[in-house]
Order: sequence, then C-alpha cells, then structure tokens
Amino acid sequence: MKQQPFTNETLSISDLPKFETVSLQPLQKKYFKVIAFNILVFTVLVFTGISVAYSMFIEEFTAMTAVVVIGFPLVVIAIILFFARLGFRKKGYAFRMHDAIYKSGIIVESTTIIPFNRVQHVALHQGFISRKLGLATIELFTAGGSTSDLQIPGLLLADAQKIKELIAKKINPIPTEIKESIVEENNVQTETDEV
Repeated sequence: MKQQPFTNETLSISDLPKFETVSLQPLQKKYFKVIAFNILVFTVLVFTGISVAYSMFIEEFTAMTAVVVIGFPLVVIAIILFFARLGFRKKGYAFRMHDAIYKSGIIVESTTIIPFNRVQHVALHQGFISRKLGLATIELFTAGGSTSDLQIPGLLLADAQKIKELIAKKINPIPTEIKESIVEENNVQTETDEV
C-alpha cells in the first residue's frame, strides 16, 4: 500500500473564510416582550425583597424612604431595559450549508459558530410567554456537555420547526441504500395504486 507523503502547509489568514461578511437575520421583534417581561419580573422580585428588608429597619416613612423604595428600582429597571434593547438590536443568526452562527453583545460582541458535523442533538424550546407569542428557541448540543452549546431565541415557531428539521437531517442523514429502497417502495406503491 503506497502512503501519501505528509504535508502540513501554512494557511494564510487572508484565505480563511470570513464569517463577518455573512448577513445575519435579526430576532423577531416581539421577542423583546419576552426579554422585558423576564427583566421586570426579576427586578420586581429583587426590589420587593430589598424594600421589605429596608422597611424593617426604618422607624418612619419619609420622602427619602419613598425615593429609595420606589424611585431607585424604577431607575434601575429603566437602565436595564435600555441596555437590553441595545443588546437585542445587536443579536442575529444565520444558517449556512455547514454551520450555524449566532452573534450577540453590546460592549463585548460574541459570535458563536457551530459546525453541523459537531452537533449531536437539536431541540426546540418554548417558554410560557414565547408560546403565547408564537416564538421558540432552537438549541444545538455538541458532544461532551449537558447544556446546549448554542441557543437561538426569538424565532417564529414555524421557522424554528423548519430549522430543527433541516439540522436533524444534516446530523442524521439517511444512508443512500435506505433512500433508494424508500424511492423503490414509493414507485411500487404508485404502480399498484394505478392498477
């Protein structure tokens, strides 16, 4: 058996594919309602607890107490919602022939690229509010982890189902022999239906 000579040539950085040129799809606009709802619920719970604890240690309710108990949480919620909105506009995704891309971040941008040949499992997830809005999240799992390696939220349910099906076919392709037997069975079934 003739062995091929081993080669390990240097790659030029300029020859590598550029993911930055890929046009990313934005998340559905109504997904921001899910983000805002989650932020409001979390901050209301946190500040309710802080307010109860704060009120236990004061003897009388003054204007300053009202500012601390009511005004401060409102300002914090407004700031968090502002940055959440900025972050929402920066998020985007794309599915290419061999991989999935997801980009997010305000100050520090993060781009995650998962090749389909590394994906072990794909899942579709809907939270309570997302379900009411007809939205879903696609989760891609690679080997070696119990949590998803890539989550793309804010997709329309119908689109998420199509994406899940597409990725499932890529990670579990039907062997050629099985495809041929399915085609033959369909042809035989069609011929018997015609007779």
